[in-house]
Amino acid sequence: MDLVTGALSLLPSKLLELLKDEYKLQKGVREQVQSLSWELESMHAALRKVAAVPWDQLDEQDKVWAREVREASYDMEDILDTFLVRVDGQEQADPSKFKHAMKYMGDLFSKGKARHEISCAIEDIKKQLEDITERRKRYRVDDLVAKPAATTSIDPRISALYTKVSQLVGIGKPRDKVAKLLTSIAEDMETKIVSIVGFGGLGKTTLAKAVYENLSQDVRFKAFVPVGRNPDLKTVLKDILIDLDKQRYTTELNLTILNERQLIDELREFLKDKRYFIVIDDIWDVPSWNIIRYALYDNSLGSKIVITTRKHDVAMKVGCSYNMEPLPYESSKELFYGRIFGSEQKCPKKFVEISEGIIKKCRGVPLAIITTSSFLANKLGNIKEWYEFCESIGSGLGGNSDMENMRKILSLSYYDLPAHLKTCLLYLSVFPEDYEINSGRLIWRWIAEDFVPPGEGGQSLFELGQSYFYKLINRSLIQPAQMDMDGMPLACHVHDMVLDLICSLSREENFVATILGDTKQNTSSWGGKVHRLSLHNTTWPTLDMSKLRSLTIFNGAIINPVPSLSCHRLLRVLDLNGCNLGDHQNLSFVGSLFHLRYLGIRGTGYDGELPLEIGKLQVLQTLSLSGTNCIELPSSIAGLKRLKCLDLDWNICLPDGLRNLTSLEVIWCAIVDSAHIVEELGHLTQLRILTVQLKLGKETGCDDEGICKALVESLGKLQNIRHLAISSDGGVMNLEGSLESLRNLSYLRIEQTSLLPTWIYPGSLLLLSSLDIMVAQVRREDIHVLGMLQALRILVVRVSGNNIQVLGRFVVGPDAFPCARVCRFYGFQTVPSMFPRGAMPGLEDFEFWIRLQDFFQGEFTTDDLSLDHLPYLRRVSVYLHRGKEKIDEEMEMKLKEKLRQEADDHPIHPSVNYIFFG
Repeated sequence: MDLVTGALSLLPSKLLELLKDEYKLQKGVREQVQSLSWELESMHAALRKVAAVPWDQLDEQDKVWAREVREASYDMEDILDTFLVRVDGQEQADPSKFKHAMKYMGDLFSKGKARHEISCAIEDIKKQLEDITERRKRYRVDDLVAKPAATTSIDPRISALYTKVSQLVGIGKPRDKVAKLLTSIAEDMETKIVSIVGFGGLGKTTLAKAVYENLSQDVRFKAFVPVGRNPDLKTVLKDILIDLDKQRYTTELNLTILNERQLIDELREFLKDKRYFIVIDDIWDVPSWNIIRYALYDNSLGSKIVITTRKHDVAMKVGCSYNMEPLPYESSKELFYGRIFGSEQKCPKKFVEISEGIIKKCRGVPLAIITTSSFLANKLGNIKEWYEFCESIGSGLGGNSDMENMRKILSLSYYDLPAHLKTCLLYLSVFPEDYEINSGRLIWRWIAEDFVPPGEGGQSLFELGQSYFYKLINRSLIQPAQMDMDGMPLACHVHDMVLDLICSLSREENFVATILGDTKQNTSSWGGKVHRLSLHNTTWPTLDMSKLRSLTIFNGAIINPVPSLSCHRLLRVLDLNGCNLGDHQNLSFVGSLFHLRYLGIRGTGYDGELPLEIGKLQVLQTLSLSGTNCIELPSSIAGLKRLKCLDLDWNICLPDGLRNLTSLEVIWCAIVDSAHIVEELGHLTQLRILTVQLKLGKETGCDDEGICKALVESLGKLQNIRHLAISSDGGVMNLEGSLESLRNLSYLRIEQTSLLPTWIYPGSLLLLSSLDIMVAQVRREDIHVLGMLQALRILVVRVSGNNIQVLGRFVVGPDAFPCARVCRFYGFQTVPSMFPRGAMPGLEDFEFWIRLQDFFQGEFTTDDLSLDHLPYLRRVSVYLHRGKEKIDEEMEMKLKEKLRQEADDHPIHPSVNYIFFG
C-alpha cells in the first residue's frame, strides 16, 4: 500500500473478488466491476508518480488532490469490505446483530439485498472516480509531477567536508579505529577497502574526511568524491579522475566526450601502477558500488579505499566495515554546550536540567546536536521555548526552520524507500518515543492493515513482512533491539529524530493521529477524518472518528470514560496491549467489530472470560492474549477460519475444534492436556511456529505415553513448521517415533525428554539452525549425531537434575559442528580437547562444565583446556563443579590460570568467565 494513494492499490484486486461465482452478481454489474478495476489501476499508476516526488516539492493543488483521492479510496474500500465480510460471514453469524453495521450498505438481512446494494455502491464509486478524473484534468497533475519546482537549497551535508579539525568532537577514537582497519594490510599489499556504515546524521562523511586527511599526507594520488542517492556514475567517475590529476583531466583531456565504459578504462589505466587513497562518500546501492569498484584498479601497491553508506547490504558487499556509533554522552555534552555557551562550565544553572534532557533526546547523533544547539542559541532569553522544543522532539510537532536541514538529510533515506516500505515506516509513528517495538506485534499489524501484499513462491505474509522489517534495519532507519542468540533482532527502536520526521510526514498525510499530553493542542490542528488513532495521554479526544480503522492505547489510565467501541465498526486493529482493563472487563462489544483483524490485549491483566461473540469476527487474523489471566478460550473460536496467529500464555489450554482453524500459522505458549487436542494439531498444515506445553503426570489423569505418541504423529503432518518448542508440565516426555517431515525446521527447543529423539539426525533436519534440548540422560553417540547437523549454528544441551553427568572422553570427528557459532553444554562434563582441530571452525561462544575432582584424580589435565584450535572464539564460560569432596585450592587456581593463559595467547583474546557451584 502506497502512502499517498491510501487504499487505492488494493481496490482493483478487491473489486475482482466480486467477479467470483460465489457472489452471483448480474452481468451488467460484473462488466462495471471489471471496467472500474481497470480505471483504478490507471489512477494508481498516476498517483505513484506523485508519491515519488518529495512532499515539499509538490504543488499545493497536487497535495489537495492526493488527499482527496486517499480519502475516497478509504470510503471505497469500506464499502467493498463491508459487502465481502457480510456475505462471507452471513452463515456463521446471527443476522439480527447486523442491523446498524454500515450506513453504506443498509440493513444486513440477506445476501440478495447485499448484492443489490453493492451494485448501487459500484455506481457511486464510478461517479466518484469521474469527479476525481475531472479534477485531475483541471490541475494538470502529470505536468506538475514531471517538472517539480526547482530548488536552490544547498545539500546540508556539504558542510561536513569543510569542518575544521579543531571543531570536531569525539572523532579521535573512531578515526583511529578506521585508520587501523586500513593500515592492517596483508603481506601482498592488496588494496584495502573499509566501509563506514550508519544512519543519516551520525557523521560518516565527517569521519571519512578526518581519516582521509590523517592518512593521505604521503599519498600523491587521492580523491574524495560524493555519490548520493541518485548518482550519475559518469559524473562520479569524472570527479574521481579530476581529483586524482586535475591538470590532466581539466586541460589536457576532454572527459565529456567519453562514455561510461571509456571512463572506467581510463581510470583503470591511470591507477594501474599508482598507490592511491580514494573516498567514495554516500553509496546507496550495491550495483553502483560494483561499477565504481571495478573502475578502481587493484594493483597490490597498498592502496586504500573508504566508502560511506547508510545501507548494511552495501557494507557487507565491501566486507570490512566500521559501524558508526553515536557520540558518547560526554562528547555529546561537549559539542552541545560548546556551540551554545562556549563550554559546559559557562552554562547558566537554570539551563542545565533542560539541556541534559535535550542532549539525551539527541542520542549522540552529531547532526541532531548541532541542529538543536544552533536553534537554541538564539533562544537564551526564553527558557520556556527550550522546554517546548524538548517536548516537540519525537512528535513531529516542531515546525521551526532551523530543523529543516536535519530533516532533509534524514528524509533522503525515506524518499529512497519503495512505496510499501514508506508506508510501513510511517506506521511506526503509532508508537511512543523510546518505545521498544516487538517485531511480531508490528508485522501482524502491518498485515492487518493490508500493508503486506501476498508474496510469491509460497512465502507467507508474515515472512514477507519480516523481510520488510529487516530491510528497514538494513537501511538504518530503525535500530535493532533484543537480539537472539543468532544475532537476529526480535524488536526495534526508532531514533527520536527519525520519529520526529515520520510523525511530521504522517500528520501531513493524515495517516496517523497521535494524541500526546495536551489534547487541545493535538486535536485542534488535526484536519479531516481520523483513520488511525494512537492515544498516549489520559484523555479521550474529541475527533471525527467515524472512519476509524485502527486504535492503539498506550496509556492504560484513561481519565475520561472510553466511549463504547462497538460504534467503531470499521476497526481493523484494536491494540490495548499493556492497558489496565480492570474497569473494562466486558469485551462482548468486539462481536460487532466485523472488520477486526488484530485484537491485542496482551499484558492487560484481563481476568474475565473471553466472550462467545469473538466467534463472529470472521476476518480476525491475530488474537494476542499473553499476559492476561484467561484460562480458556470460548468454543466459538473454532469458527475463526482466517485466524493466523494465536498468541496465548501458559495458563490457557487449546480448545476442541482446533482442526477447523486451518489458516493458523502461529500458536504461541499454549497448554495441551489431551491426546485428542494433540491429534487436532496435525490438521493445521499451515503452522510455521508451534510452542506448546504438554500437561503430564498422574495428577492430570492423562495418558502420558498416548499424548507424546500422538504429538509425534501430528508433527509428522506439519510440512511447513519452522519453529518448534515442546515442554512438559509434570513429567518426562518420550518423543520417540518416526518423523520425516521436518525438513523446513530451523529452530527446535525440547524440555524434559528422556533421551535425544531418534528423529533428530542429519538426513531429517537439513535446515536446523538452532537446537536447545534438555534431556534426562545425554549419551556419547548423541554428541556425534548433533555434530553432523550441517546447518546447526546454535546448540544448547542440558541434562536435567542436580548431579553432573560424566561421559568420559568422547571425541567427535574433525568435521563436526561445521557451522556452529554458539555451543553451550550444561550438566555433563565437557572440555575443549574433546573437539579436535577442524571441528567447530567458526565457534564464537563456548560454555562447558568441569568436574574438578576429575582433574584432581588425573582423568583430565590442564592440556585438555587448550583453546588454540578454535580460531574465532570470543567468549568462554566455564562451570566449575566442586562437589562435596575437599577441593585442592592450588589445583583450582592452576586451572583458572591455564584458562587465562589460553585466552591471552589466543589471537582474538576471548573473555573467560568462571561460575562455581556444588
